[in-house]
This record gives sequence, structure tokens and C-alpha cells, in this order.
Amino acid sequence: MRPGAVALAVSSLIVLGAGPPAPAPPLPARMADTGGGTQLITAVAPGRASTTGTVVWWDRGEDGRWVKKGSAPARFGANGLVAGASRKQGTSTTPTGLYGLPYAFGIKAAPRGTAYTYRRVHHDSWWCQDNDSRSYNRWSEPRAADCRAAEAEQLITYRAQYAHALVIGFNYGRPVRGRGAGIFLHANGRGATAGCVSVPEDAMRRILLWADPARRPHIAVGTRSGKTAVTRL
Repeated sequence: MRPGAVALAVSSLIVLGAGPPAPAPPLPARMADTGGGTQLITAVAPGRASTTGTVVWWDRGEDGRWVKKGSAPARFGANGLVAGASRKQGTSTTPTGLYGLPYAFGIKAAPRGTAYTYRRVHHDSWWCQDNDSRSYNRWSEPRAADCRAAEAEQLITYRAQYAHALVIGFNYGRPVRGRGAGIFLHANGRGATAGCVSVPEDAMRRILLWADPARRPHIAVGTRSGKTAVTRL
């Protein structure tokens, strides 16, 4: 064989042997903590100042592998995202972190097949954000006497956003006054949120049909990189 032909053959073997780069593991597989369940929602923004990003919901199979089950464009707080542990109420920032999803609610009826506990919103359904109230960061129906109306959300007045929603367990188990209340995953309004995560209403319905409380779903909120990166959770 001519020397040139040998070089060409070797070169061909090198190219064939290289192959395409291995695909990156799915996002949940790159996270330090996913909550211990077999369902996960990731809500990821490009950076801390972003008001838009992507929500993806995932299942973990018996083989331990995470599989993407759906996705939707997401909206975040009007002032971007901030670490949940240092968030302050009234800043229109979305808290980053890993949180449980205690229950669902909505002005509209739950999509048929919803497994989550689902509370219907009525005219006297409120979410208390009054730091001086014993009902701080809780559903109150009717509004608690010590919860000022000016410091609470009358849920039925947010007909688009609260058509369907999931409570995000931020500052929920042992509420810290002044950190924030009423953080939900809900249907889109007209623009960025006051600190919640929102998706199109159709996507919210699909999430409710997918979510199974027996599989302990959590939501991970964060950015692609930096100190609030979702992969740091």
C-alpha cells in the first residue's frame, strides 16, 4: 500500500472512532438534591435578572433515570430571582431553592383525573400576607380577623392566574415573617409575576394531571449558572 493510502486509512479510523460527544445527563441527574421523590418540576431562568425561562416536569423510572414528561415557557418575578433564604417580602422576586408542593387550588374545577388535593376558590377565599397575623402565609376562609385586607390576596380576583395553581412550599412549614408569602406555580397573567412562577393555563392543567402526591413531587427553582444555579440544589 502506498504511504499516502496508509495515512488516509489511519485518518479515516481516527474520524470514525471519535464519534459524536455523549449527551449531557438530564438536569435532575446533575442536581445535588431532588427532594427524594420520583417526580420533579424544574423552573430555570437564564440569569438572576431574568423574568422568563422554562418549566420542565420529570419522572424518575425504576432504573433511576429521569425522563422529561413535558415543558412550557415560564415567567418569574418582575425583579428576577433571588436566593430563597435571603428573600424579602414585597420585592417581586422569585425565591430560588427546592420546595415541596403542599396542595393545589383553583377558581376553575380541577382537571378530571387530578390526584392532588384541590381546593376550590370562593368569594371569601384569601391568602394572608400580613406579618402580624397568626394566619401569615396561609389560606384563610373567611379572611382571619387579624389579617388586614390590604395585606392579603382575595384569590378570586386573580381569575387568570388562579384558574389553576399549586402552592409552592416556600416559607411555608415554619414561616419567617417578612420573607414572603403566597408563592405559587400558577397560570399566566399579563406579564411577569410578583414572585411566583407561572406557565400557560394549558400547561398548568397538564402539570396537575401529571402530578401524583404519592410520588412526592418537588419544584426546583433556579438559574442556569451562578450561586442560584438549579444544579447547586
